Amino acid sequence: MVGLGGIIGALIIGGLAGWVASMIMKTDGSMGIMMNIVVGVIGAVIGNLLLPVFGIDGTTGFSVWSFIVALIGAILLLFVVKMFSGRRSQV
Repeated sequence: MVGLGGIIGALIIGGLAGWVASMIMKTDGSMGIMMNIVVGVIGAVIGNLLLPVFGIDGTTGFSVWSFIVALIGAILLLFVVKMFSGRRSQV
């Protein structure tokens, strides 16, 4: 069972990871704070699902490694969404 602290930590890491990923992928202008959190949390799930493929254990708790995993997953998620939505960023 995940306690309230774990849920709040996941939302904080997810929000930060989603926000940074949206800036890297240049989608920040079209995303609000709630979408940043959603993208970051889904990115953390994606990152933790991909870690075992590379022989790395999943993350637990509030740490820099958890943020990095969520960030990489969020970037992958935004890349796939941009690829299928047909929207291209303007330089």
